[in-house]
Amino acid sequence: MTTMTESHSSYDHLELMSVSELVQNINKEDQTVAFAVQKEQDSIIRLIENIVPKIKNGGRLFYIGAGTSGRLGILDASECPPTYGVPNDLVIGIIAGGDTAIRTAVENAEDDDQQAWKDLGKFHIDENDFLIGIAASGTTPYVIGGLKEARKHGVLTGCITNNKNSPLSREADFPVEVVVGPEFVTGSTRMKSGTAQKMVLNIVSTSVMIQLGRVKGNKMVDMKLSNSKLVDRAIKMVMQETPLDYETAAKWLEKSGSVRQAVTAYQESLNV
Repeated sequence: MTTMTESHSSYDHLELMSVSELVQNINKEDQTVAFAVQKEQDSIIRLIENIVPKIKNGGRLFYIGAGTSGRLGILDASECPPTYGVPNDLVIGIIAGGDTAIRTAVENAEDDDQQAWKDLGKFHIDENDFLIGIAASGTTPYVIGGLKEARKHGVLTGCITNNKNSPLSREADFPVEVVVGPEFVTGSTRMKSGTAQKMVLNIVSTSVMIQLGRVKGNKMVDMKLSNSKLVDRAIKMVMQETPLDYETAAKWLEKSGSVRQAVTAYQESLNV
């Protein structure tokens, strides 16, 4: 049976299209992704609402995937510490084939249904944590095996997939199934499917971090000051929250280490 992610493209003779036609047609397909995500809002809400209590109680969020899906999980996980100032081990992305597979495909890595649990075991995952499996097809043995073992050990699970009623969804407590339809290039799930996965991951991690109190108003008050652009942004954020000028705000920020701490320290100084 042909799954939606493997179904034939609605377009043919791609090699005969002009650059203009290629760009317009790919963009036309991409515009449908947000609507597909919208249809899964209730499932995404349930997923987030079950992740947040785990993290608040000291647990961690894990992503596992192979190929593009694994890379997207790692990308999302790696951006949480600098954006929200959380520990590096709060959100963890794992890819089939290990770190080598981030840049280079590792042959048959996704076909081992035992390896994901071994990889997760290195982090001592337990029932306090939450695991999300990511797979466009929903049939990747590495991801399915990981979720299956996790559930046996009392770990709550979710998934992000692009087929309905897939084997992966059956192993997830909270499945998210974003059906984006045939890819522009048949079976190339790094395109619409990958875009949908990225969108869902953005929603999940951003919502979780906001629920954890890592955003004030609409500002990343705990972001790491890792480059001059971010330092400048942070100084201006401190200025917005206080009557300080740029130079003075910069001094408070340098002394305190984050926007939140700088503003709090300044406000406390007024009460001394």
